[in-house]
Formats: sequence, C-alpha cells, structure tokens
Amino acid sequence: MTSKPDSGPDWGDQYRLVASEKWKAKSAAMGQPVTDALVEYARPALGMQVLDLASGTGEPAISLASHVGEPGHVTATDLSAGLLEIAAKRAKARGLKNFTTQQADAHSLPFPDNSFDLATSRFGVMFFHDPSAAVQELRRVLRPGGRACLLVWGAFKQPYWESMMGVVHRHVGGPLLQPDGPDPFRFATPGRLSKILLNAGFNAVEADTRALPWVWQGPVEELWEYAQSVSVPFRPMLERVPAEKWPQISAEVHAAVRKYSDGEKIAFRASVVLASGKK
Repeated sequence: MTSKPDSGPDWGDQYRLVASEKWKAKSAAMGQPVTDALVEYARPALGMQVLDLASGTGEPAISLASHVGEPGHVTATDLSAGLLEIAAKRAKARGLKNFTTQQADAHSLPFPDNSFDLATSRFGVMFFHDPSAAVQELRRVLRPGGRACLLVWGAFKQPYWESMMGVVHRHVGGPLLQPDGPDPFRFATPGRLSKILLNAGFNAVEADTRALPWVWQGPVEELWEYAQSVSVPFRPMLERVPAEKWPQISAEVHAAVRKYSDGEKIAFRASVVLASGKK
C-alpha cells in the first residue's frame, strides 16, 4: 500500500470485518501459537463452562470448545455482532455443538453470578475502556475456584511492531498512539496486569512474559497491507503520513520486514504477557 488508508468513523468495526474476511486463513495461522499458549495456560477440562471475552472471530473460544467437550460449553462474547457471526460460522464448520456467541460489553456482562468455571481473553483486556471494572465483572460471573486467564501484548519494542509501525513513526513523529485512544501495550510493564487482577479480588495471581512464534505465510508486501488493515490503534498516526511519503515509507518497511523472511514466510517472535487469577 502506498497511499493513506481510507478514512471513516467506523474504522474499528468495519476494518476488522473486512480484514477478518480477507486475511482469515493467514491471520489464524499466525495467531495459532499464541492461541495454543493461552489454551495450555488456561488448562480447560472436560465439562467446564467457559466464557471468552473479546472473542472476535472465535479464538481462543473455538479451541477451548474442543477441549471441554460436549459436557462442557464455551460462550464467546464481543461487542461486534459481525465478528461473532464469523466465529459462529467457524464453529459450525468444525461441528462444534458446545459453542455459542453472545454480543456483550465486558463491563456489564449479561450473565448471573457464579456462571463459569473458566474465563479467558486473548488480546482483549488492554482495549477495554475500564479494565479494572471489566475484571471485577469477570470475577463476578466466575464460580468460586474459577480462573481468569488473560493474554496481552508485551512491549512495542519487538520486531513485528518496530519493523512496520516503528518505521512510520520515525518519519512522521508525534505520538505513536493517541493518549486517550486504544493502547495495545498498556499492560506490557511487568506487574501491571497482575495488579488489576489483585485489586479485583483475585487470589493466586501469577504472570509470565513469553516469546512465541508469530509467522506470516506470504510476502512482505502482503504482511504490510495486512498490518495497516488491522492495526486500528495506529490509525491516527497513519493518517498523519503525507501522500508523497507513502512510497518511501513502504519501501523502508519492506526492507525491514524482509530481514525476517525466507521468501515464503516471515518469522517473528511475539512478546506477550500471560496472567491469571483464581476467585
């Protein structure tokens, strides 16, 4: 892409839908190791009732459903009905009968107290308007002894982000992210997500930063197009790029990303934070 992305008030929801459909297979493959890590960390067991927050197009909810079996059940939630529709279709294609979707705000969940054995969220909690309130609400719907298992991005300073959004930022300056906007890295600082869980009343709180495979199966030009399509928090910065600068920026991004490419795939490592607590 060598021109400024289309503007519009519905950037967040509409672009997620378009990108989810266009890149669904490659995006899912890239995110699978992260999904697998969260599922392993959550330790789902046969018969569990599971709640997944900010499920988007279905992960890790779909993977969790295959672990809890039909005695169990997974409820996938998101603010976007359109993304949940994609998730429902994916679950149906896999023949899952223990999977349902529910449009819901994480700050006000439409479930009774003590409804779930396990709750998860992958790349979701850092975008909640009030993470503290959302985590308190999450604790409310968990049964005594139930666990909340959350996964968020680590620091911005990792190759995946620096080789693309970092290049743009060097050219345009100003804020990397809007001070009052969504911040994927708000819980990258060690202990910050644990504190949210502790303040919400969770016990046995633990956290771990890991480097996981983050691999795009395709050329560098394609990954750069994908990154612009889905990286909603960087939208204001991308809009500051003058049209005449896009060719140079894209060329520099391609060169930076190509360092991680073998011609068929681009292999990064994603730095993520896993945190959990028990009710």
